[in-house]
Amino acid sequence: KHPDGKFLIIGGGIANFTDVAATFTGLIQALQHYASEIKEHKIGIWIRRAGPNYVEGLRKVKAASDKLGLGLKVYGPETHITAVVPMALGLMEALPEPDLSSACGPPVRKMIPGAGSKPSTQKPAPQPTKHTIVTASPETTSIVYGMQNRAVQGMLD
Repeated sequence: KHPDGKFLIIGGGIANFTDVAATFTGLIQALQHYASEIKEHKIGIWIRRAGPNYVEGLRKVKAASDKLGLGLKVYGPETHITAVVPMALGLMEALPEPDLSSACGPPVRKMIPGAGSKPSTQKPAPQPTKHTIVTASPETTSIVYGMQNRAVQGMLD
């Protein structure tokens, strides 16, 4: 036991073929079986999941948590996993959980401003010509061509 409790983060990217609701059936069984131990050890559980049938999966696990009095926090693809970790650690205030009661599409959330973000020092792109060659310098840390937020989030997940 830890006097401040512990936390468990269940996270994942956007599953292509995994039925999230089906996989959460096993999780719900485990929560029911170990509910007293979870409470005794003050384990906070944070879930961030997406993929096929994820809304139904989050609904089921949240309902089970409420019934067992576990206080799970659940988030879908509207919340980045990079936001869930600092919330679980208590480094930032927990965002409100999405409303999963509606039957329509997935929940939507506004973008979260980055803590300590600073203005870009990047030089403007050169004027377009017939062909532009981008080279790396010793100061280059990464090159991202055609930035795709979902792809980057998938790599972080």
